[in-house]
Amino acid sequence: MSQTLERPTGAVDPSATGGRGDKSKAERRLGWYLAGPAFVVMLLVTAYPIVQAVYDSLFDYRLTDPENSSFVGLGNYGVILTDSVWWIAFGVTAFITVVTVAVELVLGFGLALVMLQALRGLRPVLRTVILIPYAVITVVSAFAWQFAFSVDSGFVNSWFSWVPGVAADTDWFGTQGASLFVICLAEIWKTTPFISLLLLAGLAQVPDVLQEAAKVDGATWWQRLRKVTLPNMKAAIMVAVLFRTLDAFRVFDSVFVMTAGANNTETVSFLAYRQTIERVEIGLGSAVSVLLFLSVVLISALFIKGFKVDLSQARGE
Repeated sequence: MSQTLERPTGAVDPSATGGRGDKSKAERRLGWYLAGPAFVVMLLVTAYPIVQAVYDSLFDYRLTDPENSSFVGLGNYGVILTDSVWWIAFGVTAFITVVTVAVELVLGFGLALVMLQALRGLRPVLRTVILIPYAVITVVSAFAWQFAFSVDSGFVNSWFSWVPGVAADTDWFGTQGASLFVICLAEIWKTTPFISLLLLAGLAQVPDVLQEAAKVDGATWWQRLRKVTLPNMKAAIMVAVLFRTLDAFRVFDSVFVMTAGANNTETVSFLAYRQTIERVEIGLGSAVSVLLFLSVVLISALFIKGFKVDLSQARGE
């Protein structure tokens, strides 16, 4: 009497699972082969300055008097963290970061929706036009905005004199609030296209089937946005917000060109520049740079943990 062995219902074919696993491993191996050399070069290029900055931050070292440098350990960090200048610069940096990223996220999402709904033939044109501000060098953009808001040569005061609080002699760079407003405006104008393209990629990943099913169920546009669109593009939102936050937290060019840190508009990056280049305090400047680096690392960790995005699932693995 012969018997036939059959796999139980619902069992997984080991060969099929092994095939998918082998394919995934092969793709990852190929990815490392292709990106590995560039990754090693970037690691070496970035690791040396970081290690050197950490080393220099442990010394009382002035470039004008290198012979009298002395080891102070964490003394430079204590000087910085107990000085109000650091906390003012940190607060200004945080303010610029929060305001610009929040506004850019809203405007970028609106632009992404417009580009997604545009006619197929107009999409390349819209993407090109929207990218123009992002293609402008930051220093050039900062000089343009400084010229526009200047009391002597600018046109903003004359064009917007009908707005309450704006007059022909309004000095936009005379107070902290007005200066930060112009700096944030310049940053938003330049980097919103970057956010919009990242969010457009996320919108393209939202399945049309889910949108149609929500419409059939009678969901409004706002309900579809909250329940379908945003949850399915969570990974894209995290990448856009994370990248832009890290970039905004290191803002330097706009502040350097427009105010040079006057009226308490000094950011952390500008503080590091002033300590290292203007005052040639290599030890204190390096300590500020290390604290800026640690702040960026902490922000990255908080964002990744807060969003709780499974990137492997987002890739479809």
